[in-house]
Amino acid sequence: MELLKQRILEQATVIGSEVLKVDMFLNHQIDVALLNEIGKEFFRLYADAGITKILTVEASGIGIACITAQYFNTPVVFAKKGVNRNAEGEIYSCDVFSFTKNAKACIGVCQKYLDKDDTILILDDFLAYGSALTGLIDIVKKSGAKLAGAGIVIEKGFQQGGQAIRSSGIRVESLAIIESMDNGKIVFG
Repeated sequence: MELLKQRILEQATVIGSEVLKVDMFLNHQIDVALLNEIGKEFFRLYADAGITKILTVEASGIGIACITAQYFNTPVVFAKKGVNRNAEGEIYSCDVFSFTKNAKACIGVCQKYLDKDDTILILDDFLAYGSALTGLIDIVKKSGAKLAGAGIVIEKGFQQGGQAIRSSGIRVESLAIIESMDNGKIVFG
């Protein structure tokens, strides 16, 4: 997606060779017009997949998922981080490791929000090593729902998460894949 790549080149900050800050437009301050274009693109990619729900993880994926959901006319379900005492009924849960926060967390979704009749599209802002995406895939499998695939805004292709998930047979559509960020220079794949 050229518009997204342009914004990354103009406004993102590279820290070291592995961290990309896009807080200016994607996950701290949000450019809603850009998110709208991202949502349209995910709809274009998955329009024929029969999506009934969009699944993401809190917090950065929620905005992306909500904007995209308007095109599919579906609800958004998000996995909550940590133990939730007011969750009704059983929860589908798993542990994930956050590359950004360098910490492990338990994520969970109430079982009443996902079931075997659903066709799920997973959306997230980043894909690095794939822990969050793998966790969401695990939750979909536990629910018995059909997984249509995953939509990722920015994939760090050099961190192998996307490659591993694709090799397991899961469709992953990333709008911008970064092959390297050496010396502060972003190279797209």
